[in-house]
Order: sequence, then structure tokens, then C-alpha cells
Amino acid sequence: MLSNRNIFPFRGIVLILIMAIGTGCATNSEDDESASTALAALSGADTTGYARAHEPRSFAFPADDGPHPEFKTEWWYWTGNLFTEEGRRFGYQFTVFRNALAPDTVLQTNAWRSNQLYFAHMAISDIQSESFHAFERFSRGSPALAGAQAHPFRVWVEDWIAGGASDSVRIVAADGSSKLDLLLHAEKPAVLQGNDGLSRKSSAPGNASYYYSRTRLGTTGQLIVDGKTFSVSGTSWLDREWSTSVLAEYQEGWDWFALQFDDESELMLYQLRLKDGTIDSLSSGMLVEPDGRTRTLHSSDFRIEPTGDWTSPETGIRWPSGWLLHVHPWDVTLRVTPAQKNQEMPTSIRYWEGAVDVDGGSKNGVGYVELTGYGTN
Repeated sequence: MLSNRNIFPFRGIVLILIMAIGTGCATNSEDDESASTALAALSGADTTGYARAHEPRSFAFPADDGPHPEFKTEWWYWTGNLFTEEGRRFGYQFTVFRNALAPDTVLQTNAWRSNQLYFAHMAISDIQSESFHAFERFSRGSPALAGAQAHPFRVWVEDWIAGGASDSVRIVAADGSSKLDLLLHAEKPAVLQGNDGLSRKSSAPGNASYYYSRTRLGTTGQLIVDGKTFSVSGTSWLDREWSTSVLAEYQEGWDWFALQFDDESELMLYQLRLKDGTIDSLSSGMLVEPDGRTRTLHSSDFRIEPTGDWTSPETGIRWPSGWLLHVHPWDVTLRVTPAQKNQEMPTSIRYWEGAVDVDGGSKNGVGYVELTGYGTN
């Protein structure tokens, strides 16, 4: 996503921009050199005064759907595959990120005084037309601009809003001639990733996140694409993480897979790629069976094999485009294919996030893939 990009706390790499804004390193209009400077600054980021993820904790809902300001970073990350009655397919992404510019150790007596920054991405993949629509916005935390709360659940950046309850959320976000207006209802309980919700990203103490997912969210609503309205239904996935971490110099990026199968099972995998070309042993994943039972996967339980690539005509970045996932506990090889090749986010920080198809014999379905750490923009 950024020049010479390293790994930020998992799935939170877009927060590099927010950090850069907060430290004066870069803005929305600055070039790759400034972005690299921001990355360098992050490598030495001061974590003094913030809470750290050192050991498993008890999760409580709906409280943990809301913000955790004692940690430096946090994100609410929805993706999904949606269809019209006629079978026209769309993918979507809606994400909100929180970043603290300083530890939240002083009682705030003025609601308009905030050390929090919020950043959001929205994207729609129109598979039939092979078009991709992506937008971003960011704001400081304040009642009228951006924020997050647990009771009732609500997270927002201006008029981009996700709100409701732990197991039932409405997302509304619009920009230009594109809009999301979706209702999401949990069909399975929340899944704690890693070790009872503690997801380690490197061997450094505290370089970990608290991480849970809602792996199957029944979804209905409307999309507006190029001014045309479509009634849609399908499934969504939510990832939630909060952490206080800095970049690991030896890590290059990650490949993340969230897959939903026709037999009502799900699979999350991510591999952390090192600069020497090898895979970090802390790469992991989770199997979710149709009845909700889970199994944590370690790096030895799976292998990800790229089968092709795609070069962005806009940035020149060459992204993997197609994979074989060898999942040993299921004794299955899954062929994962992008629903369309161009799902590169054309935002301030570049990454690839897109809808995919999965073919695995008895394991067929759809999902989303995120790629970071490839090339430069």
C-alpha cells in the first residue's frame, strides 16, 4: 500500500496515513517519499502510556463492540458478497479505523477536545461490469464528526455510519453516485481468533491484538452503483481488532483470506510474509464448522500457493491474482480466484481488497482477500 511497506497491526495498515497526519509526516496529497517517511516514523513509534495485548482476556458483548481508547489502534472491518434476485453480483467493503495520537490518560471535560482520529474506506465491486468504486474519508473524533460507542453500538465518520446491536447492524455510507444501505444479522456467535482472542503478530512482547470475527452475517439491503439502485442479499464478515504495536522491521506484508462456504462453514487464514521471502511462523487461521465449533490453525496447518498475478495499470504494482490453499485439517485444496482482477484500493494508501470465488470440490463458496506489502505505488 505504501512504498517499502512493512506490517502494521494486522489489517490496520491504512492507519499509517492517520499516524502520518497526526505526526505531520504526510497528508492526503503528498507523494511516496513522504509516505516512506511516515513509515520510518512508525517504526520508532512511542507506545508509552498505552495498554498492550500481552495475554488472553475475557470478552464481553456488547461492550467489546465499542471502542477501546486505552489502546492505540482499532478497527471495524466489514466485507461481503451480495446478489440481486437475477444473480447479479457485487462485493463491498466498509471499514472504520480509530487511532489515538496520545494516550487517553487525561479526563476529557470537553467532548469536542479529542486525541482520536478516525479513518474510513468504502468500496463496491460491480462484478458484471468489472468496475470498482472506492472512497475514503477521515476526521478527528468529536460528536458531530467521528467516533464510536458501545451502548447503543455506533461507529461513524461524518455521515458514514454503522450502528445497531452486537448481532444486528445497519451500514449506511454514500459518496457521489455510490451508496451502501445494508442490514447485517449474525447467524453465528462471535469467534475469538488466535489464543482465546489474543492474536500475536510477532515475537516482540505486546506486539499482538485482541481479535474477534463474526464470520457469517446474513445481509440484505440496497446498493447504488453509478446512480442505479439494486436490491441485494448475501453474506458479510466482520473483523474486529484493537492493539498497541509498532512495525516489525523483518516483516514485509500479509495475505488475508476470509472464506464462506456453501455448507455453512467458514475459514480465515493469514500469512505474514518476511522480507527474506519466507513465511512467519506466527501466521495462523481459524476453521469454523457449520455448527459453530472452531479450530485454530497454525502455520504448519496450511500452505498458500499463488497461481497467477495481475499488474495494476494505475500503480504498476504486481499483485498475486489466484491461489491454491492447502488446508491440512480438512484434507482439501481450495482454488481461490478473484471475482475481478482490479480491486486495488485507489486511496491514499494502496492495497488490494476484493471479492473472490472458492472452488474446492465439496468446499465451494465466496469470500474476500486482502493483500499488502507488494511493490510500490
